[in-house]
Amino acid sequence: MSADRTLEHLKRDGRIVVVGASLAGLRAAETMREKGFTGSLTMIGDEPYEPYDRPPLSKQVLLGKATAEHTALPRRRDIDAEWRLGVPATGLDMAARRVRLGNGDEVEYDRLLIATGVRARPWPNEEEGALGGVFVLRTRDDGAALERALSAGPRRVLVIGAGFTGSEIASACRERGLPVTVAERGAAPLVGALGGVIGEVAAEMHHENGVDLRTGVMVTGLEGDPSGHVRGAHLSDGETIEADVVVVSLGAQRNTEWLSGSGLGAGPRGIACDAGCRAFDVRGIVTDDIFVAGDVARSPHALFGYQFLSLEHWGNAVAQAETAAHNMLSESADRLPHLWVPGFWSSQFGVNIKSVGVPPMGTEIMITQGSREERRFAAVYGYQGRVIAAVTFDNCRWLPFYQQQIETGAPFPVPFETMDRRPEGHKPVSADFPDPSVPTHGPTITLSGYSPADRKMTFIPAHH
Repeated sequence: MSADRTLEHLKRDGRIVVVGASLAGLRAAETMREKGFTGSLTMIGDEPYEPYDRPPLSKQVLLGKATAEHTALPRRRDIDAEWRLGVPATGLDMAARRVRLGNGDEVEYDRLLIATGVRARPWPNEEEGALGGVFVLRTRDDGAALERALSAGPRRVLVIGAGFTGSEIASACRERGLPVTVAERGAAPLVGALGGVIGEVAAEMHHENGVDLRTGVMVTGLEGDPSGHVRGAHLSDGETIEADVVVVSLGAQRNTEWLSGSGLGAGPRGIACDAGCRAFDVRGIVTDDIFVAGDVARSPHALFGYQFLSLEHWGNAVAQAETAAHNMLSESADRLPHLWVPGFWSSQFGVNIKSVGVPPMGTEIMITQGSREERRFAAVYGYQGRVIAAVTFDNCRWLPFYQQQIETGAPFPVPFETMDRRPEGHKPVSADFPDPSVPTHGPTITLSGYSPADRKMTFIPAHH
């Protein structure tokens, strides 16, 4: 057998382990089988469920229009895998090519895909976070428990954090007729993700739909009753909010702790990988048998100054998983870069919000179609004289056009005279993003610098 034939055999055969029975993990496994991988495939997941879809949890499930049990992801094909569910990965031995599991087992691999994603950031006071009626929303069990609590008709719901998930939860509460207070550290909802100009529109949507929105405040503590159930929260402005359901929506933590001491370039910002999804070790040297995909990955993007981006986006998880799977089975010359343009959508208060590109990189913004007052518009973000992102409210037909503008580095301000320009769209204004050095829970895109092995950042949770 020739050397070339042997290499091809090794790529199609052997043992592949996927840590993370997630959207990215499943789509990668399906892609590997579609591309002819005939070896053994092991899927490891810390939850007891096969891969399911998370976006419906903050939308249809909370409205009672779907159950958490019916969010399983559709299968493209049978992946003929060994499933190790309900057992987390607890360690990695790169030299021996073994993944350690929480039950003491070890799983050997020839190639490894890490797709462990993120988890909800918990309330920083563990005792307060354990009170009855205090929830986070990330997993299927979280969604089912929170829906039960909302169905019981609480007197008031308090949502801590007005990022996308927090805003969607508030929207679901109002649609169910429940009184809801939202406490947000920033100046407006969605300000970390879309900036202050769009944040003003989001704030108006909250107010118009009966949300008791409190901005520029932090929750300093939660208070329980004698039975151990939450009954209220104290705010930094001295006020107290009475609530018998509290949803902590302070963003996400990347699931990388199990890799501590492994030698992999992993930390609070995620796992650094190259554009081909190959993980870096702590020395900044790329590995050739460990790949990363989905929310836990940090990868450089040519369209955005080769910054390492961490993307908490459904579409990115699918596209990156498919790229990683292709590259795991390919020789160097046949490998592809992951160049997906970030895209995100949210539905809240009856409005469909979609974005492309990286809004937090934008320093300026201009409204190019429609008007903010009508809640139907397109806005474009600029950075250093080029289009970097766009967001639409109930006006998504323009997004493919703006994606093309981002991909071609089109100039900003946008010069198109044919656009539906209202007076507010004639000139760019500051996008008004908060200071990036202050941790926020709004962005779904994190710009994380240039060092693939940066392990120095730590997140110290202050009281919200």
